[in-house]
Amino acid sequence: METSTQKLVIRNIGLILSGDLENPVLDGDCVVAVKGRITAIGHERDIDTEGATRIVDAHGTTLAPGLIDSHVHPVIGDYTPRQQQINWIDSSLHGGVTTMISAGEVHLPGRPKDIVGLKAMAIASQRWYENFRPSGVKIHAGAPVIEEGMEEQDFKDMADAGVRLLGEVGLGSVKAGEQAQKMVAWARKYGIQSTIHTGGPSIPGSGLIDKDVVLEADADIIGHINGGHTALPDDQITCLCEQCRRGIELVHNGNERAALLAMRTARELGQLERVILGTDGPAGSGVQPLGILRMIAMLSSLGDLPAEQAFCLATGNTARMRDLDCGLLQAGRAADFILMDRAQHAPGKTILESIEQGNLPGIGMTVIDGEIRSQRSRNTPPATTLPEIVL
Repeated sequence: METSTQKLVIRNIGLILSGDLENPVLDGDCVVAVKGRITAIGHERDIDTEGATRIVDAHGTTLAPGLIDSHVHPVIGDYTPRQQQINWIDSSLHGGVTTMISAGEVHLPGRPKDIVGLKAMAIASQRWYENFRPSGVKIHAGAPVIEEGMEEQDFKDMADAGVRLLGEVGLGSVKAGEQAQKMVAWARKYGIQSTIHTGGPSIPGSGLIDKDVVLEADADIIGHINGGHTALPDDQITCLCEQCRRGIELVHNGNERAALLAMRTARELGQLERVILGTDGPAGSGVQPLGILRMIAMLSSLGDLPAEQAFCLATGNTARMRDLDCGLLQAGRAADFILMDRAQHAPGKTILESIEQGNLPGIGMTVIDGEIRSQRSRNTPPATTLPEIVL
């Protein structure tokens, strides 16, 4: 994809959220991006805003990195046969999501399960989302579900062709920890990141993956530790948090109580940076355009997590865990932003207070690679104040 050649200036920002747990709120009122990359963050009086080709007046609203959905199941384009729905990715953009990570294109009718077929599908999936971004959203796809009979050379072949992800380990015929561990290690050797299904069966054909299998497989991400949908018992969840040092993924389509338990356990361990957020949609429960925002509000309001930190779980944490160039407001990174404000008539004096009381913010604009992709959201509650394009 070609990036923007314009110079974008967003000024009069009321609050800047960085996505970084170590420093979640930045001082400043202006962000500048050139050719799709952040070049400056700070006070307008101190940074170069000359020559702007696009100017946005934030009117005191909040700017944050675009949200990252760490767990989706795309198929082709902006269509999901699982729910017979088109434009679900565009709807998620209106929920502030600018990047999605595939956990496997498992809902494709007739999905091939033979080794030649699954490799071909993974490569094709990687290619078509690399070449086509629905509504500008970045889809990291091509995540094969591993099957019995795969050899090391198969993983090398896929990596050489550009595949960088494995679909959820456990959704295919490979369910034993020892067998999964061998294949996960092959994937890691060739730069392919892995996620393992955690919990009870999600759809017919999947099965239980308990803590022993998760620990033995040693995948990079403990996929939906709060279940997708059915969670493991509490002691197994806390055991995984304590005994494994991999990513802890919480999803909207899981058990909310279990998500809170996992988040609190990670925080008590001083390892909140391991926690990332996804929706696990589209799925049997449908498409969740506001799923990431709802997870942020739920963890903040019920988990007593400061809202500015909750946003980090859906941005900077995921960016670092997934090795992405977005998700953090730093010079040189992709200019992927959301502008948002407290919802109209929502309680709380500020947007952060409102979220900490469980309310969703209103999205007023999304920006991907320095290009404005949407304005007032059609899905969130209306924001109190909206940003304005002035040039």
